[in-house]
Parts: sequence; C-alpha cells; structure tokens
Amino acid sequence: MSNLTYSSVAISGAPGAGRSTLLKNLRPVLEPMNFEFFSGGDWARQFSIQAGKHSVDDPTHHLATDYGEDIDHKIDLALREKLSDMSVHVAVESWIAGWNMRELPHVLKVLLMCDDSLRIDRIVNRDGVSVEEAKKHLRMREESNLGKWSAMYNVGQKDFWDPKYYDLIINTYAHGPKQTLDLVLQAMGYFKSHTV
Repeated sequence: MSNLTYSSVAISGAPGAGRSTLLKNLRPVLEPMNFEFFSGGDWARQFSIQAGKHSVDDPTHHLATDYGEDIDHKIDLALREKLSDMSVHVAVESWIAGWNMRELPHVLKVLLMCDDSLRIDRIVNRDGVSVEEAKKHLRMREESNLGKWSAMYNVGQKDFWDPKYYDLIINTYAHGPKQTLDLVLQAMGYFKSHTV
C-alpha cells in the first residue's frame, strides 16, 4: 500500500450521478494497491430479488422498501465497521455511503452531483426505458428510498447529501468520467506517489 492521503473512499450521490462508473474506473488503479470494491446497490438488489420484490430480468433498479430496515442497518453497519479500520482499503459506492462514513477522517467522502436531465438520459441509456419511464422511476425511487432512510436515521432527506459531510464534491455534468476519476485520485494523493 503506497502513501495515499486516505485509506478508503466512499462515493455517494443520486441515481444516474455516476457512482457506478467512478467505482468501475477506480478499480484498475486501486486494485493493485489491495483495495476491495463494493457496491451497496448490487448487494441490496440481491435482497430485493430474494424477497420476490424484484425480477432478476428487470433492468430497472429495485426500491429500498422491497426489504426491511434490518437489511439497510446490516449493510450500513457492516460497511461502517469495515471502513473504520485504517488498515483496510475499500472503495464503496451507495446512495448514502459518504454520509454513513461521516466523522471518519481517513475515508475520502465523495459526493457526485448531476443535472436531472443528464441523470435521466443516463438511466434511459442504461436501462433501455423511455424518458417518461426514467423520470417516473427516478422520482419514485428517490421518494421511497430517502423517505425510508430519513425515518430510520431520524434525519432530513437532504442531510444525506449535505456538503458538510463530504471532502470532495464533483459535478459530473461538468466533468466527464476521466476528469472525475482524476479529481478523486488527486484528492487521495495518488499522483504524488505515482508517476503517470
């Protein structure tokens, strides 16, 4: 493990903001440095399928209300406990990963922001649905998921993406995938310890 500024990175943001793309782009850079990679959404999707609430063939994403609060607590607590250990190196993405890692100074907390129109366009291309379906699905997921987590943790829905909890905020409408990756690697101190 080289001398990075942070031992782990937690990526947050709304659907379509670019979390999965950033995680995928970090993999070839950080994997040789013994980083693990984790998608909260992929893990939770399996619970949704197991509960019979979401079809494995459905390209759209599941709802957090497809399963009980115990699943959310299990995921959030497991990740928080794991990333609390400075000797562990993890890159994780989920809607509220950064908020979940608040007050852990050794974890780089990244918030990805994006214009709604581009987020909708990305969902259309990713899931193969119409613009109206993408709009409706995004609105339903955000109201459902954020409402559930807000009640669970007794915080306002806007708190999860409050800039005060984040070390780095990137507008992925203004920055493409390569620029976004470079901004994260720069914040992690990667370029200081590697010649690229």
